[in-house]
Amino acid sequence: MTKVVISVLGTDRPGIVATVSRILFENSCNIEDVTQTVLQTEFTSIFIASILEGLEPEELLARLQRGVKSLGLHVMVKPLETTAEPHAPTASEPFVVTTVGPDRLGLVSGITEVMARFGGNITSLRAAFRGGDDPNQNTMIYEVDVPADTDQKAFRQALRQRATELGLDLSLQHRDIFEGIHRV
Repeated sequence: MTKVVISVLGTDRPGIVATVSRILFENSCNIEDVTQTVLQTEFTSIFIASILEGLEPEELLARLQRGVKSLGLHVMVKPLETTAEPHAPTASEPFVVTTVGPDRLGLVSGITEVMARFGGNITSLRAAFRGGDDPNQNTMIYEVDVPADTDQKAFRQALRQRATELGLDLSLQHRDIFEGIHRV
């Protein structure tokens, strides 16, 4: 089976995931991974699906586009790229970084630059900016895998320094601790 990446974007409304998943089912596509979110009023999702031999990604795209036309959605389908040699994962530790502060240009860029400099791989990012100076209205939550051989003290200091420069309050916790504290 061939695997494809399917992205769907458009104005949020009930039934989008149901419609897309129905079309995939009707075309014998197996959904293997999916993520979906709504940002302000915009819906977005990414599906990884396996498709039967003989169904070309272009034909699946055409079928999806016909099926979601009435919803005004934009769809993209592309083959999932696989390499001959899989990338060997680096031993890492998962952290959750949370920042809160007034909205301004460069917040995401400033924090992610520090993470990249230390080899951090962001696996999830949620940023909600509602504008204004109320820091409770502007929050970023990053899940980041930091290489195990990283100087943790230097990483923490660099993040805290950048957050201070940007006027942000910053919290950095190992994901296990974060999940333990925030367990519902």
